[in-house]
Amino acid sequence: MAAHLILQKILKTGRVSEPAPAADPALRTRVQALQAEILRVFGQAVAVRHVDAGSCNGCELEIHALNAPQYNIEGLGVKFAASPRHVDVLLVTGPVSRNLETALKRTYEATPEPKWVVAMGDCGCTGGLFGASYAACGRVADVIPVDVEVPGCPPTPTALLQGILAAVSGGR
Repeated sequence: MAAHLILQKILKTGRVSEPAPAADPALRTRVQALQAEILRVFGQAVAVRHVDAGSCNGCELEIHALNAPQYNIEGLGVKFAASPRHVDVLLVTGPVSRNLETALKRTYEATPEPKWVVAMGDCGCTGGLFGASYAACGRVADVIPVDVEVPGCPPTPTALLQGILAAVSGGR
């Protein structure tokens, strides 16, 4: 019987809650500002082509982590593409092995201007443990021009994202 009275009271009173507050643009995060800047500069998403020039795959694991929800790289307007003919940024990992030197140069040449190259990891930035040898040309900058170097073994996804954004922040 008491339940019947409670239901009558609920129906008679209706919904009792405060109205939703208005949105405050001042609370927008830096991430949203970066996305707006990328879209302003490019008018579209930034496309990245990853090139493994002979890495141990440690850097590749961090690249894959960028697609996780905590980093939301695609939400920033940064997307990975399969063809160098459709990208703005080449992301190169590993010391450049002699077997991949020609392939890396061809990929660089196939990328349209303007383009940026990001060398990722200690091996890509300095040649790492391998350096220049009979099997490796050394760092990426010894083979193609590099705009941004992201050191670390491997660098964190956050550092990698900062490197990609640093490469394109100068605008076109």
